[in-house]
Amino acid sequence: MSRMLVVVAELRGGKLRQVSYEALQAAKTVQEDGDRITAVLIGSGLESEAQELASYGADEIQVVDHADLASYNPETYAAALLPILKAVQPHAIFFGHTALGRDLAPVTAARLQAGQISDVVAIHRSDAGPVFNRPLYAGKAFEEKRFTGGPMIVTVRPNNLPPAEPSGTTAGIIRTAYSPPSSLRTVIREVVRQMTGQVDLTEAKIIVSGGRGVKSREGFQPLEQLAAVLGAAVGASRGACDAGYCEYARQIGQTGKVVTPEIYIACGISGAIQHLAGMSQSRIIVAINKDAEAPIFQVADYGIVGDLFEVVPLLTEEFRKALA
Repeated sequence: MSRMLVVVAELRGGKLRQVSYEALQAAKTVQEDGDRITAVLIGSGLESEAQELASYGADEIQVVDHADLASYNPETYAAALLPILKAVQPHAIFFGHTALGRDLAPVTAARLQAGQISDVVAIHRSDAGPVFNRPLYAGKAFEEKRFTGGPMIVTVRPNNLPPAEPSGTTAGIIRTAYSPPSSLRTVIREVVRQMTGQVDLTEAKIIVSGGRGVKSREGFQPLEQLAAVLGAAVGASRGACDAGYCEYARQIGQTGKVVTPEIYIACGISGAIQHLAGMSQSRIIVAINKDAEAPIFQVADYGIVGDLFEVVPLLTEEFRKALA
């Protein structure tokens, strides 16, 4: 019997987020013969993004394009999404584990009386159905979970599943009318975005991060220069943020952002457990610290014992030469 799998794609700055393609790949991972995949795109001015998404292997793209949806509001987005879900009766719904996904997925689960598994980092198939792997205790352990009934709602952590690739075909695009809620309990008056660099921390492939060891706001300049050469994002520990060296939007850790880049370069970061909770799942960790006993070296794949103000400029110069 044919089942419908739904992927809720997400925009940032008017562009499709990388995690949308990863959520699409998650749907393909659990897809069985006869299953169809619908990607849902909600927002305003979506023509080019809908055309782009249509080439990544979904069977159809459902677009809800309305000026009221230009900024995320859980009530308006739920009003746009739920009629589609009720029409297609999905077997599974996939969101990115982003601020939007973490907010909208539980709303959707409550409205559909569905189960939800959040922060999924891996999926494999079994005779009993798909099994979803998610971290526990700040990444110190992992658990495997599966659904015993549907619909299934899953949020996918960025940078853990491979993104869907262009399929060579183009899906049909269905434009769905938007009916705003009769009343709103929440009204978005203004969205003020605090820029943390050209690269989104949660989707960055490389992150250069600083801790209290940078000593001042100006101390982040060598890190920003290295990040510029590598095309990386710049992050920080809570200690650096608390000290006023950088804004909290860059904070990585238990009370900040959780990141899983391919390379994480920790500069002047001691390795407090709260910080490790946000970055320990990075594929390769490089630590630069003049304290050879710093706990960060216990989780690092590569370590450099030295003054970051000497080491980072040298690395920047060498990477600049290598990448020229």
